[in-house]
Amino acid sequence: MVTTTTPPIRNSRRAKSASRPGDRVFLGLSRGSGITLLVIMAAIAGFLTYRTVLAVSKASTNFFTTFEWNPAGDPPVFGIAVLAFGTIVSSIIAMAIAVPVAIGIALFISHYAPRRLAKPLAYVVDLLAAVPSIIYGLWGAIFLVPYLAGLNLWLDQYLGWTYIFDKSSDGVARSLFTVGILLAIMILPIITNVTREVFLQVPKMHEEAALALGATRWEVIRMSVLPFGRSGIISASMLGLGRALGETMAVAVVLSPSFLISGHLLDPGGGTFAQNIAAKFNEANEFGRDALIASGLVLFVITLLVNGAARWIIARRKEYSGANA
Repeated sequence: MVTTTTPPIRNSRRAKSASRPGDRVFLGLSRGSGITLLVIMAAIAGFLTYRTVLAVSKASTNFFTTFEWNPAGDPPVFGIAVLAFGTIVSSIIAMAIAVPVAIGIALFISHYAPRRLAKPLAYVVDLLAAVPSIIYGLWGAIFLVPYLAGLNLWLDQYLGWTYIFDKSSDGVARSLFTVGILLAIMILPIITNVTREVFLQVPKMHEEAALALGATRWEVIRMSVLPFGRSGIISASMLGLGRALGETMAVAVVLSPSFLISGHLLDPGGGTFAQNIAAKFNEANEFGRDALIASGLVLFVITLLVNGAARWIIARRKEYSGANA
């Protein structure tokens, strides 16, 4: 019996391409870009950590549990308890509203709307993603806040028994609930754009095979489109969450800040990391800026943890991603 062996064509081609000057230059540039990015991230983390140590070492109270922010006092008192609560709660509200709506819009544009309607809708969504945040903030302060007063009264009347929607104080709707709705409107175009592009990448053979077996349009989406695009939906959601966590001007314009934690989401007050930094940076002294940088480091860590968790979820669900389709 005679056996024949084929030469390692793939390895020879790879070695040949690696020996070309253009490929070596491209490899060096790519590798250098990746290393530069890591160096920049490490430099940012190092700077934030150094200034945080300077601030926390001089604080007279616990940095993580204090409800007051007065680094200019004697002794200095400041903490991130209220800021962490407001940032997380407003982002959760935004994600709870924006993600389901974004998925529905993306499915409508990619699988339900006729082409004459889908293209203009996609164009409008792209335009909304490019609107500056200060425009959203002005719109929220002038239009959204007055018109949410009726919704707040309705929630208080019919859902006040849940404690969360129990409005215990009078005032305009400058609350974390309003901020969450505004952030949901802001991140909606981002999540919709990415999710729509993922849904458009679903292999047509999968959809046609499901239709040939007698599946309805919803069954095709449930069995073919959503499993294929699950990792893309998670990535789009994390991209929107990143903007919600770090949004500054829109929150600063709409929110009525106060350093009190309240489970009543309809009551005015609260605060976020980005809003507090934007509001107090100009008037802060050198130590006060170190305190603000310390709060920025916490936001930096939260963002890294959120993105790391998203990558972990996607890695565990590779069988649903488009890479294995």
